[in-house]
Amino acid sequence: MWDNSFFIVPAILVVAAVLYVDHTGRRVRHVPHPKGLPGGGLPLLSAAFLAGGPGRVFDTALVRMHLAERAVVSRGGTVTLTHDRPYDAVDEAIMTAVGPTGSRDLGPLRADVMRSPAVQALGDELADRGLLRHPDRLKDARKARRLLWLAVGAVVLFTVLSFVLAGLDDGRGDRPAVWVPVVLLALGLVTLFASRPAKGRITPAGQRQLSLMNTGKPWTPGSGLYPRATGGEVLGALALGGLAVAGAELANEELQEAMIGAAAQQAVAQQAAARGAFGGSSSGSGSSCSASYASDSSGSSDSSSCGGAVSWCGGSSDTGTSSGCGSSSGGSSSSHSCGSSSSHSCGSSSSHSCGSSHSCGSSSSCGSSCGSSCGSSCGS
Repeated sequence: MWDNSFFIVPAILVVAAVLYVDHTGRRVRHVPHPKGLPGGGLPLLSAAFLAGGPGRVFDTALVRMHLAERAVVSRGGTVTLTHDRPYDAVDEAIMTAVGPTGSRDLGPLRADVMRSPAVQALGDELADRGLLRHPDRLKDARKARRLLWLAVGAVVLFTVLSFVLAGLDDGRGDRPAVWVPVVLLALGLVTLFASRPAKGRITPAGQRQLSLMNTGKPWTPGSGLYPRATGGEVLGALALGGLAVAGAELANEELQEAMIGAAAQQAVAQQAAARGAFGGSSSGSGSSCSASYASDSSGSSDSSSCGGAVSWCGGSSDTGTSSGCGSSSGGSSSSHSCGSSSSHSCGSSSSHSCGSSHSCGSSSSCGSSCGSSCGSSCGS
């Protein structure tokens, strides 16, 4: 006898999936430490992370060190430290990643700093105050929606199977009521429609914050600069728009070429890692990160492949390299912009990022920076 009890299993699956979707959606929307927008008062490196992810943070911090003569970047892409006292946690992360020799190639240094706890913490802080959506929570929400789709598919399968079996019973069994699977399908589909995931990592509050800083006039951060240091407007332009935007004001072609080249190499490595991951590589280091940060005003972007548990992956790239990252709008201008320049700009740069727990894959997703990323991901 096949009656309505035949739908107990799919009903349990649908209800459980609906509750899981609701739970993960609430986590995405939850803001642990809500604060009002600081207007133009966001610290330098926090602004860089919001606009471009982990890669943008590294670029901004390294240029800050260069302008203060705390580090020298050669045309060949070697970073040499000339100062041994860090100003903040990101400076310390750069010095630690350089190591005791006092010099290191720019590419590996960039990747290590992007996934350092100091840089990752900036993304956590922005997410806690509601300016970014946490990538882990977005990942869980998308997973919950996939499970709900499977549960809806199970309802369809059980419906077809129940009527087939009832027909084989030569009419002796009770046919299941049509309203039961209809209700289950309606519940699942309505939940799927109502729980469509937000696009991108930057929240509406984060977009408003970027628009407050990116007014078309030079932005000088109120904090995050070295004491008595110059170059605040250059660093502000770099934080919001990336190397391509700040290049003219930076007036240092060697530095710009070296950093853009490192970002380009990282983007290529990330794309290769992502292809390896999708092509059948099952190692942890090959896990691919989808990007939410990444393009600077040049339209470049990079994707990241993040190993291990990561939260914010990615890196900015002003190179013109592109990756299949989902763009997130982060500003006030176009549908994919937070800035004023191109259609994919976040303060003249678009935002892409990469997800996973407190580190970013070595080559950016995510992420601009990740960054860009992560790709820029990212990443962040």
